[in-house]
Amino acid sequence: MSIPLTHLLVFTTLLFLVGLYGVLTRRNAVGILISIEIMLNAVNINFVAFGSTLKTSPDLGQVFVIFIIVLAAATAAVGLAIVLAIYRNQKTIYMDEIDLLKW
Repeated sequence: MSIPLTHLLVFTTLLFLVGLYGVLTRRNAVGILISIEIMLNAVNINFVAFGSTLKTSPDLGQVFVIFIIVLAAATAAVGLAIVLAIYRNQKTIYMDEIDLLKW
């Protein structure tokens, strides 16, 4: 017994919207990175759901998921390094208080 595709699409849409809400409303840089990871996980669930419905190559969605997980890990590592560098200079991780590019 499998979960219908429409249920998975509704779930991933809600999960993506939660991540988008987190990106748009968070002031903390780490919270924004976590929200981006939530959005990427929603996309991963979509790939697996659509990949399981394809009869020609059901493993294709899982291959894309592996690439997205690698990309998300690299993005998180670079993002956390940038957050640490900004914290060392500015002593804050709140995005509205960072003014490095302002004149």
